[in-house]
Amino acid sequence: MTDELEKFAPKQGEAVSKWCVMEANDADEQAHNLKDWQQQYDQISNGRFYGKIEEVMFESIHAFREHTSQTVRQQCNVWPNAIWLGFSADDKSCRINGHHVSSDHLMIRPGSTQFELVTPEQFNIFGIVINQDTLKEVARLHGIELDISLFHSPLRVWHSEKLKSLRYLLNDVLKPQPDSLIRHHQEDILMMAVLEILQQNDQEIHEKPSFVKRRAVVQKVTAYLDAHPDKPVTITDMCALAYVSRRTLQYCFEDVLGISPLRCLRISRLNAVRRALIKGLKADETISMVAQQWGFFHAGQFTHDYTSLFGENPSVTALRHQQRSMHKAVSHSVRQ
Repeated sequence: MTDELEKFAPKQGEAVSKWCVMEANDADEQAHNLKDWQQQYDQISNGRFYGKIEEVMFESIHAFREHTSQTVRQQCNVWPNAIWLGFSADDKSCRINGHHVSSDHLMIRPGSTQFELVTPEQFNIFGIVINQDTLKEVARLHGIELDISLFHSPLRVWHSEKLKSLRYLLNDVLKPQPDSLIRHHQEDILMMAVLEILQQNDQEIHEKPSFVKRRAVVQKVTAYLDAHPDKPVTITDMCALAYVSRRTLQYCFEDVLGISPLRCLRISRLNAVRRALIKGLKADETISMVAQQWGFFHAGQFTHDYTSLFGENPSVTALRHQQRSMHKAVSHSVRQ
């Protein structure tokens, strides 16, 4: 076994980890800061956004702590052949796929599997992403049998004492550390801590049929809204689409996403406009034209709603993109 374990040891001069801190003033910018994830963030609560990610990239583990200042709907998909473990870094709760998740819950999702988080204001979350093959191989070398079915469970519940230990370990790991040997030991300790937790036979949360139906209603409506961005949609239209009453529609959205269907419609389209403005206006394209593409035909109301949600006028968002583009162009010409 010693010879087999040696292949996981760092070679001389080999970089075994990379530590960095990234900040963002836009929710979707924050989403793209997480390396190798496929994500889209929609800001839900009103006000200027601030996000921060502190991360360490080991050879087989990506460990991070993420802070988001506003309520955010996160549509996430981690890299293939991986397993993601996530849990609150403090005492706040969130939602995964509509399930309420308290601070002593551990969330698990495999790679290449879409899932959705709704996180509250001033939320901090720890994340650990591990290559599945490496995790299985280390478990085999240490004589540990893993329950492979846990890779496909949307939520499993663990004792809070276990997460306290993992929080303490991650707080230590997510500090600057120039010593590569210490980093290698940290990766090994973190891997073993994860394996220890995954061996626990704690309660798995099963979805009730009623909840599955409510989430199906929300998914059907939101998929339609995404596919028809510029079409005006009323509550009556949503009810007809999902074959439910107005009261049932309201309850489904509030139970699964924590917001009303009309607010979901408005904020998802406002976030889409913001993504377009940050990407940059095309030649001869105006902010009003972009807004109309997403169903906002009253310029004054659109500007009011946009400013209320993001804490800045849409023209300020567009101007910031222009300034960034000019800065990049100047930097490029200077290098040449």
